[in-house]
Amino acid sequence: MDVFQRFEDVVAEAVAALVADGTVPPEAANAAIVLEPPRDPSHGDLATNAALAMAKSAKANPRELATRIAMKLARHPDIASAEVAGPGFINLKLEPTVWQDEIGRILAEGADYGRGDPSQETLPVNVEYVSANPTGPMHMGHCRGAVVGDALASLLAFAGHDVVREYYVNDAGGQVDVLARSAHLRYREALGEDIGDIPEGLYPGDYLKPVGEALASEFGDRYVGAAEGEWLALFRTRAVAAMLEMIKADLALLGIVHDRFSSEAAILAEGAPQAAEALLRSRDLVYDGTLPPPKGEVPEDWEPVELPLFRSTAYGDDIDRPIRKSSGDWTYFGIDMAYHADKARRSSALVNIWGADHTGTMKRIEAAVDALTEGHTPFVIRIVQMVRLFRGGEPVKMSKRSGNFVTLADVVKEVGRDVVRFMMLTKRPEAMLDFDFVSAIEQSRENPVFYVHYAHARISSVLRKAAGMNLPSPAQLELLDEQELQLAGLAAQWPRVVRQASVAREPHRIAFYLADLAGAFHTLWNRGNDDPGFRLLVESNPAVTAARLQLASAVAQVIRTALGVMGVTAAEELR
Repeated sequence: MDVFQRFEDVVAEAVAALVADGTVPPEAANAAIVLEPPRDPSHGDLATNAALAMAKSAKANPRELATRIAMKLARHPDIASAEVAGPGFINLKLEPTVWQDEIGRILAEGADYGRGDPSQETLPVNVEYVSANPTGPMHMGHCRGAVVGDALASLLAFAGHDVVREYYVNDAGGQVDVLARSAHLRYREALGEDIGDIPEGLYPGDYLKPVGEALASEFGDRYVGAAEGEWLALFRTRAVAAMLEMIKADLALLGIVHDRFSSEAAILAEGAPQAAEALLRSRDLVYDGTLPPPKGEVPEDWEPVELPLFRSTAYGDDIDRPIRKSSGDWTYFGIDMAYHADKARRSSALVNIWGADHTGTMKRIEAAVDALTEGHTPFVIRIVQMVRLFRGGEPVKMSKRSGNFVTLADVVKEVGRDVVRFMMLTKRPEAMLDFDFVSAIEQSRENPVFYVHYAHARISSVLRKAAGMNLPSPAQLELLDEQELQLAGLAAQWPRVVRQASVAREPHRIAFYLADLAGAFHTLWNRGNDDPGFRLLVESNPAVTAARLQLASAVAQVIRTALGVMGVTAAEELR
């Protein structure tokens, strides 16, 4: 149990005491009581809204109720003071021993500090991310979703969940037929044919040249003049396999490895869409009907067509959605619905990381999952906005190799995996992110990657220098002053960050937290620059040095652990 959980229980005990003595009714204890760090550290270590949350059901003045709660809290041996503020908030100042003990706990638990207990769920949480069409290498449009999804999977695993990282392969439909035709063109090129300019509608990138060469080596000229029907399926299979290997290699540059690759073609072959339709029809959630005419000017040749429709309006969508086309083929939604039914059968909860171009389909697939699972499988979609690339403030030109985009591999090779992964988490995913190749590797306070790495590197440097010193053990942590204990308190927030970020499915909170922790450490470091007596190493005072090094070691441990969850390596030194 971490500090916040511990004092949440203390507040709950104070509320229970008020219920027991008749001050408030029992239902007041069910209020949404929150315990959190105050925005201004000068107000104390913790703050609670208990009185404000309970006042209405207790029919009491919030400040008067807060005074009663504060009086009970002040009696706790680990609470130095409990003061009422504003309309009824209660600010708590904890005894220094609380933070001193927490430093020891961080050092004792090491990389496990903040780790959640293993979940008792029998099925894992499924996190599906990237899922780019297997038609080319990863580009920066895929990169952000890949990092967000992978960091979220790591966060959930650290929080105690069993996690499956999944990639959905869109290996059926028109785009992979275009891929097969593009590969056939490169196949003919590999056999010596001058193919000229790549026709419009085919994939132009040079990345398909090795695919064509492999096909030429395997089949010779057998399919050069053959009808498309003779080679399309074969070339599609070979090209998709080659693209998946390229995608896996690109993702490996970011340290990303998926546990499962699910195939759209396999879902169709297994009859999963038919099974999903039958299930929903049995619940009267799919019916045969017609869609309303398109909005705006209706084409003269428009005619209503009866289609199987999913009742997505019953779940908040604006219209019911077709699961088959007039041709009888499945719509993309119909197939996607079946895929999510399959995921739900093998998962306790679902998370999708989607690009901004999927925003319009969110409501219908959320409705489908709700219908298919009868609301029993939690499902969250996180939308990831685009990344705009700059170099020194100027937009970056496209890659020649890719044909029309900047590849993920190019970016990782230039600035490094750690920089890319950290930068992708420096903003909320639904906000546009600008990535500048120059500023991303700049050693300045404005660069969050450098700022966090610098904090860990500074601590590592000091610990190396102190290795030969004769310091007292155990360290006398009571020698730490108030500002130093505030830093310890910030480090102690890590378990709370893990809990809240995992519940919210928001891994970017870790980057925000690390920026605050690193900033607090640098402030303390700069105090030592102004006054040598406040440095971490004070050779004339081994006892204070030992205490400060323990604090610094605890901070470094939290930074390492949090960076590890983000998939970033902590820097031991900077060059």
